[in-house]
Amino acid sequence: MSILTGSSILVTGGTGSFGKAFIADLLARHDPKRVVVFSRDELKQYECRQLFGDDPRLRWFIGDIRDPHRLHRAMHGVEYVVHAAALKQVDTAEYNPWEFVQTNIIGSQNVIEACIDAGVTKVVALSTDKASSPINLYGATKLTADKLFITGNHYAAAYPTRFSVVRYGNVMGSRGSVIPYFRKLAEAGQSLPITDLRCTRFFITLPQAVQLVLDAFEHMQGGELYVPRIPSMRVTDLAQAIAPGAAMHDVGLRPGEKLHEEMISPEEGRRALRVGERFVIQPDLASWGYTPPADGVPVSEGFHYTSENNDEWFTREEIAAILASES
Repeated sequence: MSILTGSSILVTGGTGSFGKAFIADLLARHDPKRVVVFSRDELKQYECRQLFGDDPRLRWFIGDIRDPHRLHRAMHGVEYVVHAAALKQVDTAEYNPWEFVQTNIIGSQNVIEACIDAGVTKVVALSTDKASSPINLYGATKLTADKLFITGNHYAAAYPTRFSVVRYGNVMGSRGSVIPYFRKLAEAGQSLPITDLRCTRFFITLPQAVQLVLDAFEHMQGGELYVPRIPSMRVTDLAQAIAPGAAMHDVGLRPGEKLHEEMISPEEGRRALRVGERFVIQPDLASWGYTPPADGVPVSEGFHYTSENNDEWFTREEIAAILASES
């Protein structure tokens, strides 16, 4: 039995790829009392209701995290919150910066304040590798959101609410994944466009992402930023696992795109501990009270975690096996 069994849980952005996987796991393995699906798209909510067969444990709230009044209403009686709602496209952010600020930054602060006011017990926010040493607007908004959630514990120090963050890389099988695009091109016999033939990336499966959040709820005190230890892959290996022998061509890095991804910066590495198969970046200043995990092992001096300096790598065969299992 997990701490989520018999509880009331709200998921912002609950109709996205992560939200659907998380809710499916909750309903199948944790038997929650109530799950509030909070999102702004009525069509996606309709499709989700069909997917879950109108499960009576689900509640459907149309709403935008930019609207604090709707968040306050949705939070009534909720004990745990997963914050997955965000605008995420790197190139779209460069053209629509204020929209990303309103959703990813102001919307995040709205979630924080609504959780404190509603007496929510634990909140886990989803981050991205692009928030580490950001070079694009999307990453900058997510770094700001990370810091808002970590320091939100100061606002809540005299209240029961605690906030933590999980940060991971690209998700296999998500709506924004390059995998369906590569498959479509391969079926048409076209060459696969590779951002840069040297590119490396972190990849995580949806079940791994769900488990990371569940583990955070179990272990968090508030203020931690959790990063999973996951293998890297070369983008060329991913392309060849999808379409063996397919032609590939180099299209160059887009504005705001990195050659290699980073999940822990050198500065964050000073506060990082390794705990089992994850890293925990500890808060700088914890006015709410925080005790380092007893099984935490400090990382080496100068440690930073990037996709090209990883000590674990997916082979093409392993990538192909994962893709086959998820198809």
